[in-house]
Amino acid sequence: MPAAKKVRWAQLRVGVTAFVAMIILGMLIWLFTSQKPLWERNSTVYTYMRDSAALAQGAPVRLNGILIGSVKRVELSRSSNPNRVVRIVMSVQTGRLSDIPTDSTAGISAENMLGSKYINIAQGRSPKSLQAEGELPSEPSTEIEDLVKKGFGIFDSAQSILTRLDKIVTLIESGRGSIGKFLVDEEFYNRLVTTVAELQKVASTLAAGKGTLGKLLYDEGLYNDAQASVQHLDAVIQELQQGHGTAGKLLNDPALYDDTRASIAEFRKILEGLNAGQGTAGKLLKDDTVAKRLDSVLSKLDTTLDSVNSGKGTAGQLLVNPQLYDSMKDLSAQLDSLVKDIHKNPKKFLHIKLGLF
Repeated sequence: MPAAKKVRWAQLRVGVTAFVAMIILGMLIWLFTSQKPLWERNSTVYTYMRDSAALAQGAPVRLNGILIGSVKRVELSRSSNPNRVVRIVMSVQTGRLSDIPTDSTAGISAENMLGSKYINIAQGRSPKSLQAEGELPSEPSTEIEDLVKKGFGIFDSAQSILTRLDKIVTLIESGRGSIGKFLVDEEFYNRLVTTVAELQKVASTLAAGKGTLGKLLYDEGLYNDAQASVQHLDAVIQELQQGHGTAGKLLNDPALYDDTRASIAEFRKILEGLNAGQGTAGKLLKDDTVAKRLDSVLSKLDTTLDSVNSGKGTAGQLLVNPQLYDSMKDLSAQLDSLVKDIHKNPKKFLHIKLGLF
């Protein structure tokens, strides 16, 4: 008997321990999964809408974005009013009722285009606060519908883009197009490998200081020459800045600047005189009489040249008549012969001249 009592007592202790453990486990699960503590008091409030917009039970209830409760039920109200077809029962923290004026409005919002929906209460300005079992006016949920419609449009566009990308990937995998040949063509790959190998050889040659480019990169003598040239150029610039030499005087001599400025002023005066028609050049530019005379002279000269070209007059005959040319040529030959005879036997011609006298 004493042994049986001990067994029953042990079984009772195990049962009580298991029961307490289950209670503790349930409390822990509640604390980890629930959004409100056990000791928090909640009140029920209502709102009516035309459409639930796929609002689910347990969805958050927020006051200007701050979590204050959750949705208990979403049900049909059986009302004939089209704006009160759906009744939404909300469980709100009792301490938050004083923050909700009676003219506040409840609406359905979404965290993003694909996010879950929630009730958002826009705080009003009435001095009266909402009471438990009270009703909040609602605002239409057309924004959610528009958002969903836009989301469908975006999904269609994304589907179209994915279809095009699939076609492009198929073309590339089949080796079509430039990219496809780049990825699939073995000949192109071999050429690329050969080109890379040649580039490596060129890089090795440059690193070794060979060739023109290699010497430009690694030859210290060339670097020293370039540095010396830069130093010489710097010295020349300093000489110019100090006013030495002809170029330096041109840059820094104030007298030369004044002379140049005076020359420009004189040149301006000359241009002004020409524009005003002063002097011979000015009259040539501005005087119509001089222009007409010059035109007349040019016309006469043109007429004279035409006459000469046509063989008129002595000058025209000299240019055009071949007989006159031949006669002149013969006369020139005879004169040349006479001059030669005079050079050879000048006494002969002197004798004749004295005989005459």
